[in-house]
Amino acid sequence: MSSERPSLPSGTYIIQSQEQVLFGLAAERAVCDEVERLGAKRVFLTSGRSLGRLQNGPLQRIEHALGDLHCGSFARISAHSPREDVIEGARAARSAGADLLVAVGGGSVIDATKAMLMALWMNLDSPESMEPYRNQLTGELTRRIQAPVGATRMIAVSTTLSASEFTPNAGVTESVTHTKQSYSHRLMVPVSVILDPAATLDTPLDLLFNTAIRAVDHAVESFCSPMANPATEAHSLQGWRLLAQSLPRIAADPTDLHARLQAQFGMWQAIAGSAAGARVGASHGIGYALGATFGIAHGHTSCVMLPAVLRWNAAVNASRQQALSDASGHPDIPAADLVARLVRSLNLPGTLREVGIGPEQFDEIAVRALEYVNLRNNPRPLTQVAEVIEVLKLAA
Repeated sequence: MSSERPSLPSGTYIIQSQEQVLFGLAAERAVCDEVERLGAKRVFLTSGRSLGRLQNGPLQRIEHALGDLHCGSFARISAHSPREDVIEGARAARSAGADLLVAVGGGSVIDATKAMLMALWMNLDSPESMEPYRNQLTGELTRRIQAPVGATRMIAVSTTLSASEFTPNAGVTESVTHTKQSYSHRLMVPVSVILDPAATLDTPLDLLFNTAIRAVDHAVESFCSPMANPATEAHSLQGWRLLAQSLPRIAADPTDLHARLQAQFGMWQAIAGSAAGARVGASHGIGYALGATFGIAHGHTSCVMLPAVLRWNAAVNASRQQALSDASGHPDIPAADLVARLVRSLNLPGTLREVGIGPEQFDEIAVRALEYVNLRNNPRPLTQVAEVIEVLKLAA
C-alpha cells in the first residue's frame, strides 16, 4: 500500500463565537431570558430612527419588559452605519455604564452596534480614531482590535432579513470619502440572536423584501464561491430554497407569521455559508460601491446586481448555477432569471436605471468597486475597470 497522500480538497469552516439563536418567541421575553442567563445588570438598547419613533414597536416593548435593567437607548442610527453614529452611540453606552448591548433593527443598526463594541473596548471617541482598526483592502483581517477580559457583548433582535447578526463583521461608512469599510473581531458577533417574526411586522414591506434579496445574494454568492465546500453548500442551498418559498407567501399575506419565520430561517441559512468562510463575490463588492457612494440600500443593490453578476459568471460556473435552478424546483430556468423574477414579483427595482444610476456614473462605480476584495473573490474575477463596466451594462 502506497504511503503517498492523495491530493484532497482543503479549506476552512469558521465557527462563530455565538452561543444561541432563539426563534419563535416574543422578542421581549427572549431578551429578558438572555439578560438573566448572561447576568447583565445594565442593558443598553440601540436602534434606528424609524423604530425609535414608534409607540409600541419591538424597541419599546423590550424597553418596557427590561424595567430597571434598562439603562438607556440610542435610537438614532442611520442607514449604512456612519462612523459618527457609531461613536455617538458608544459614548452614550459608555456614559450609561452598559454591560450588555441589545441591537433592535436591521443590518445598519446591528453593524453599527458591533462597531460600538469595538469603540467601547478600545476607548475610541472620535470617527477618526476608528481608522487604524479597519480591515485592509487586501481582505486581511486586522489583528489590532483587542477585546478585554470580560468584554461587553451584544444581543441582536432582527427586524429585517439582512442577517448581519450572524457575522463578526461590521460594515461602516466613512462619511468624508463615502467609502464602506469593514471592522472585524470574533467577539463582535452577537452572543445571542433572537428571531421573532412579529418583530418584523413594523418593517415596511419594501424594506423587508429588499433585505430578503440581500439574503438571497448571500445564499447564491456563497454557493457559487470558489471557497465553498460541502459543509457550506448545504447552508447556502437551504437558505435559497426557504427564501424562494417564503417571500411570495409573505407578499400574498403580510400577516403570515409562519412565512416570516421561514424567511428568517432562510436568511440565517443563507449567510451561514458566507460566515463559515465561503466568501461572497462581485454582487456584494459592486453593491458596496453603490451603497456607500450613492446611498442605495444594500438590498436594492442586490436586486440590481445579482442577476447581472450571475450572467457574467455563467461562462465559468454554469453547472453551479444549474444546481441553484434545480434546488428551486425550476431546472429549466436560468438562476439569473429566477432571481430577477423573484425581484419583480416583490415589486423591487431590477435595473440600475430604476435606482437612479446611469451610464455616466459607471466609471466612478467601477473604480470604487475594484477597491473591494469581493471582486477578486468572484468566480470570474474582475480586476479591470472595463470588466466591471461590462457587468454594470448587464444591470443597466
